[in-house]
Amino acid sequence: MESFNGTLQSKLPQTETSIFAVMSQLASEHKAINLSQGFPDFPISEELIDLVTYYMRKGFNQYAPMQGVPKLRQAISSMFQKNYGIKYDPVSEINITAGATQALFSTISAFIREGDEAIIFEPAYDSYAPAVKINGGMVKYSNLEFPDFSINWQDFTRLITNRTKLIIINTPQNPTGSVLKAEDLQRLERLTSGTDIIVISDEVYEHLIFDGIAHQSVCRFPELAKRTLVIGSFGKTFHATGWKTGFVLAPQKLMAEFRKVHQFTVFASNTPIQHAIADFIGNEDNYKGLGAFYQQKRDMFVQALKGSRFKILPCYGTYFQLLDYSNISDKNEMDFARWLVEEHKIAAIPVSPFYHKKDDHKVLRFCFAKKDETIMEAAEILSKI
Repeated sequence: MESFNGTLQSKLPQTETSIFAVMSQLASEHKAINLSQGFPDFPISEELIDLVTYYMRKGFNQYAPMQGVPKLRQAISSMFQKNYGIKYDPVSEINITAGATQALFSTISAFIREGDEAIIFEPAYDSYAPAVKINGGMVKYSNLEFPDFSINWQDFTRLITNRTKLIIINTPQNPTGSVLKAEDLQRLERLTSGTDIIVISDEVYEHLIFDGIAHQSVCRFPELAKRTLVIGSFGKTFHATGWKTGFVLAPQKLMAEFRKVHQFTVFASNTPIQHAIADFIGNEDNYKGLGAFYQQKRDMFVQALKGSRFKILPCYGTYFQLLDYSNISDKNEMDFARWLVEEHKIAAIPVSPFYHKKDDHKVLRFCFAKKDETIMEAAEILSKI
């Protein structure tokens, strides 16, 4: 096919192929153990599969309502009331989405106008900034403090102006595994009080949190919750990332604006899966033990690396472990990640692409949402480097 001959002005001129796609392709080419992209390599619940099959066979295969299947929205409302003591109305304040990334894009598109400013904490999940830019907004970046990835509140506060429309937070945080404390949310609550600033709280790893730490959902902070859209993911929670099923919680006024964009982005998400998840989350045992499940995997990976030359950075949530390789090599993160795949058949994600200036701390992100034998095989290889 002949190429387009007209003039093209890219809306995202600096954007390259996602680092997740790059590293997964490298892993495939070199037949490497893939600890890069964040997806499990173990089976999901047979009960959940049976429920999806049941609803497919029962004929629930056509469009779901734009807002999501009613009984799933009711189940989410009940779950959040039980877990956090806050009531979201299932009719006007909850919406099901085709995954969290779609939820993020639709939310940002609903509120960012030309010239608006959005503040993002770096290192940041890679879909935030492009979604702001493609809607004409300007991104301002606040660097989390290395190596604990805490918020520098003095730096952050200086970024707020009368053009600040949006602040995006993420806890537990991808790629770092850090978590926000109650005092962080209280501070954000005070800073945004009396403003028109809207907050997006990306909480897709809310159940994957370790060491007895309580997840500090925005829901716990009433004044902050009034201006916040909370985003969650059943794909992350139930090890089924390919199902692309997420949700948004927001006060009615914000939800009404979100739905105006959502309906033209994807309209509705997978119908039988929504029915199945509605039944599945009715039993809290199906998600309450996830923190302990993944902590065991984190601890196994960390323990197996104790004799290695990698420095192990703290991980309090998600299923990602950061390893500092500065004792091993002076290569930049991208080059070291390529070398690791090519020479040792282990794929990880460099953290530098999560910074807009490609900050390089000699750190890679490893996904431990894997079978125990995969974790141990990877750790054995890494320990010999």
